[in-house]
Amino acid sequence: MVAMILKWFFMASGVANISPLFALLTLVLVLAVLISLILVKFKQSLLVGYLLSGVLIGNVGLMWVTGIDKGDAVIMNFAEIGVVLLMFTLGIEFSLSEFKHLWRTALIGGGLQVGITAGIVGLVAAASGFPTADSIVFGVAVALSSTAVAMMSFQDLGQQNNPGARASLGIALFQDILVIVFFLVMPALYGQGEGSVAGQIGKALLKGGLFLAGAWLLGRYGLTPLLHAVARTRSRELFTLTVIGLCAGVAFAGGALNLSLALGAFAAGLVVSESIYSHRILSDILPFKDLFLAIFFISVGLLIDLSTIASDWGRVLLGSALILILKSVVVFSVLKWIRIPGRPALLAAGSLASTGEFSLVLIGKAGGYRPFDPGTEQMLLVCTAVTMAVVPSLMRGAGPLGKWLEKKGVMGVRKIAPEGMTPAKAIKGITDHAIICGYGPVGKSLNEALKRCGVDTLVMELNSDTVRALKSEGQPVLFADATHSEALDLAGIKRARLVAFTFPSVRTTSIAVPLVRERNSGIFIFGRAKFSGEVKILRELGVQVIHDERESAVSMVRAALSSYQREDVDPEEVVGDTMEA
Repeated sequence: MVAMILKWFFMASGVANISPLFALLTLVLVLAVLISLILVKFKQSLLVGYLLSGVLIGNVGLMWVTGIDKGDAVIMNFAEIGVVLLMFTLGIEFSLSEFKHLWRTALIGGGLQVGITAGIVGLVAAASGFPTADSIVFGVAVALSSTAVAMMSFQDLGQQNNPGARASLGIALFQDILVIVFFLVMPALYGQGEGSVAGQIGKALLKGGLFLAGAWLLGRYGLTPLLHAVARTRSRELFTLTVIGLCAGVAFAGGALNLSLALGAFAAGLVVSESIYSHRILSDILPFKDLFLAIFFISVGLLIDLSTIASDWGRVLLGSALILILKSVVVFSVLKWIRIPGRPALLAAGSLASTGEFSLVLIGKAGGYRPFDPGTEQMLLVCTAVTMAVVPSLMRGAGPLGKWLEKKGVMGVRKIAPEGMTPAKAIKGITDHAIICGYGPVGKSLNEALKRCGVDTLVMELNSDTVRALKSEGQPVLFADATHSEALDLAGIKRARLVAFTFPSVRTTSIAVPLVRERNSGIFIFGRAKFSGEVKILRELGVQVIHDERESAVSMVRAALSSYQREDVDPEEVVGDTMEA
């Protein structure tokens, strides 16, 4: 009855004349915000909120508002853009140096976790009557975890530097590599080419390897100089446009070669992953990725049919429980076998217990080759939503459970030796540091003074030549804009003691200060101002201000008085009285 009344109201008010695309975006974003606000209070992942938004839109009769059907191509196109941007950021965040450092956890831990989990699930699927290709896809899909939920939960718990977080990251890196390889071999797995399956897989891997090598060469000798040129313009709009164009262009090349848009997007991210621009690109691209990732999860939620689930809710709960138990036990056992301590291993097991976003992507890709039974597809979709929702709670409970097990003598206590850090991890792990925004003469002097006092520093700078020079010297540095919230997060603003804006741009400082305070209310903030009116603006924001005109006046008065050998006049007092007048 309510749906019918709303439908009549919207039709009478002329909503039917609104673009279906705009109507869909409006409905999706408004509902996602409302549901996510509720979930945040219960400390749940926003990704689960997006899934629930899609479920509600698709099952309570709201799709007619948009004029688009649940299976409309527009929705799937948005979802594909979300996957492309997700793979692009995955390529940027994928560090070869970091993988080299975590190779033991990644190759041994990740390989065993994926192999055991996929093997068990695949055998169960095959015994249940599923074809070989589908059984392999099911096994790999269940073996994958939600990296986004795990890493966000580590940040929320303040456990980014926990050995469990590093172990989880190592296994996640292996899973990320597996996804890329599986995208290549999936067409051959479903017999979409000519020749034997082994031959098709070999050709696909060779073709993919050549494409990645070509993308790397293009980035080294073509795109990187282009980024240098764009960075020197200091145009934020042009830099963002270049990044989006890079992602789209390489992704299109991957699709044109029948390799998939996802692999192309990953290659584009990989091109810039080791460059000085990676952090700046991440901060620019994250808002776009978050938007389209939300639309991707909502589009998945639209596919969930509550009537089908209601008739089989027992199997859904059982399936979700089995996935959580199987993956937790496998991850914990593997990490203990490679000598990770008990409590960190429990934390990592909780973070990787769910299936994740790439599980949904693989199921969607496989469904394009051979559609699954609707009941099976619904089962996998809902189990993913349920297990992702449980992860934050599992991670919060890992600590108390570990303490209890240690007290009972079930789990021994052993300290782990600290590992060395790559430059990327050094930035992520730095604490109680000073963030210096701008590396002109003032910033350079401040950085040198703090380092001589044994204070860790991190520089944020937009001059690409300066960033390259600092990076070569081993100085932690980000090519990033301090007015971007994502850039501040990457700089570890929550863990810093002070931030200094060493340039006299009051507008920039005024934009950045509220973002800094939002993340770290107790941090010391220093800024520069040229004129008296600007000093007032910054002081109202709680900034400790260095007034350029005042400091120059004091220095000049002191120098002038010394010429007359007069020490009976206080330059500070004279300048203060003059400026107040």
